[in-house]
Amino acid sequence: MKSKTLLGLREKSTLKEIKLKYKNLMKKWHPDKHKDDVEKATKMSAKINEAYSIILDYCNNYEYTFDEDSIKKSSFTPEEWWHDKFGQR
Repeated sequence: MKSKTLLGLREKSTLKEIKLKYKNLMKKWHPDKHKDDVEKATKMSAKINEAYSIILDYCNNYEYTFDEDSIKKSSFTPEEWWHDKFGQR
């Protein structure tokens, strides 16, 4: 299962949204809340942790290009490009 799908993320999600989805899923799947099937909850928690780790690793290591030629090649104005990459100011 893809990390984005497992965490229920939109195609474009903010770091705040990613963290909130993770937190809510861990609350839902924590083994202490599933006394009837601790093994299943433990496996699901491990999958959620792995997905979160993969996405955070991507976010922390993604390289943005700020050179003028790359920005000009996009169909966005510089302001639209900034908004697309980083959201509202």
